[in-house]
Amino acid sequence: MTYCVGLLLEDGLVMVADTRTNAGVDNIATFRKLQIFEVPGERVIAVATAGNLAVTQAVVSHLVEGLPGPDGELLTVYNVPSMFEMAQFVGRAVRTVRERDAEALEKDGGVFDCSLLLGGQIGDRRLRLFMIYRAGNFLETTQETPYAQIGEHKYGKPILDRSVTFGTNLDEALKIALISMDSTMRSNLAVGLPVDVMILPRNRLKTRVNVRITEDDPYFGAVRARWSTALREAHQSIPNPPYGAEADAANATTAP
Repeated sequence: MTYCVGLLLEDGLVMVADTRTNAGVDNIATFRKLQIFEVPGERVIAVATAGNLAVTQAVVSHLVEGLPGPDGELLTVYNVPSMFEMAQFVGRAVRTVRERDAEALEKDGGVFDCSLLLGGQIGDRRLRLFMIYRAGNFLETTQETPYAQIGEHKYGKPILDRSVTFGTNLDEALKIALISMDSTMRSNLAVGLPVDVMILPRNRLKTRVNVRITEDDPYFGAVRARWSTALREAHQSIPNPPYGAEADAANATTAP
């Protein structure tokens, strides 16, 4: 299991992904789930993956090594001309792996499972963010819903719903995404550090942030501690519910 989130905002794109894979309590490993393909000044493409690791690695390999185009040319993540066509290209790579491996997986008791976040910008075309499903189809984020999640998303979603708008600035969005990641890690051991982070400002065609956050990262440690403290202080500041207080008072007055 994993957790990845992408936020497409007025100022740019933020993507965050954990690195944990879990094939049982005695088989936990670290693999990069956020792949960044960057040609500064020309394109920045980010792909985050969740699902069966063998499937997602095969999909990413097709993006790099290429698939034949309609005119016989080799299409790769470095030469597809637009983000919409890139989403189609990624969907095609998913279907290619599915056609090759799904039947064998099912015979072996497994399932074909993958989902991807695709974000980035090519040339002077607009910055975009897509979520791609295991069938190879996809949807795009909007100003009304400016983020997408894959993997173990339910624990971090309420924070994004309450805090993120299209106008949220990039640093604030990264902070919220890290809080969302921490909430997920606290509730699901199948999601864990290190965490890979990317910030791509709109129309810059060069990442501003491309880092890995590890267990000893001081900022992430402070985020975790301060968020826990803030939650405790928030719920303690809310009055206790009155349901039963009246009954307790009535019992007290009628007691012999």
